[in-house]
Amino acid sequence: MHAQHRRFFTNMGERQLPLYMESIGFNQAQENFNRPSGYPCYHWLQTIRGEGEFTFGGNTVLLKENSGVLLLPNEPHEYKPTSDIWETMYITFMGTQANAILSSLGLNQSSLYQWDLESQLQNYAARVLDSISSDRDVSELDVSGDTYRFLILLKKHGRVNNLPSISHAIERLEPVLILMEKSYGDPNLGLELMASEIGISPRHLNTMFKQTFRMTAYAYLIMFRIRKAKERMTGDSSITVKDTAHHVGFRDVSHFVATFRRIEGVTPEQYRILY
Repeated sequence: MHAQHRRFFTNMGERQLPLYMESIGFNQAQENFNRPSGYPCYHWLQTIRGEGEFTFGGNTVLLKENSGVLLLPNEPHEYKPTSDIWETMYITFMGTQANAILSSLGLNQSSLYQWDLESQLQNYAARVLDSISSDRDVSELDVSGDTYRFLILLKKHGRVNNLPSISHAIERLEPVLILMEKSYGDPNLGLELMASEIGISPRHLNTMFKQTFRMTAYAYLIMFRIRKAKERMTGDSSITVKDTAHHVGFRDVSHFVATFRRIEGVTPEQYRILY
């Protein structure tokens, strides 16, 4: 059987976009690659079938099914098959805001990612390539959107260093999130009570929230209360700030106003006028 290769490359004009896909492709029989100077764009390589050996950053990892490597631009690397057949998909991308986007998502390090069998991440690149290949009207904005969607899936479903993925962490935290939804108006709702909902220590709960939402559990609760306050104030102009503060779990109105202003940049009254 002859090796099948399918590739798609973008045009130069697309390189002014915040995020653009430089290329995407499928290799039915992946060959050896050695790039001592790396690749000039962000480079993603994942295994579809079989396995290969991937070396970067002084470490060598085995790239099995449901795993891939994301490399920063110009990261030296090499890879080679370790099975009779090694099928791979790759995506290379860049953009005027690529560095900022990846930093904001916490994807700004060359890393090995793994995911579950049922994850959307496994077949996403193949679906994008199929869509691009069959769509005569594909636009640079469509492909840019596909690239951003890929990064979101990687952030949500990818696991680094055997840590749980965000999707798994949210499943584990679901009872706590439900408790917040039901009891955000209770001023006694705090870290101890939230942690006891899933039988872990407050410290462990904070660690899980920081890994998943980049903030502590209590900070997340405060953000949630402020969101509920905005919904309440903009839904009925007759509701006072004091009533709103108590409704969303603040004992002290001045504390509510100060917290609202710190998060939103305006006072509750100013926010109501704006919206």
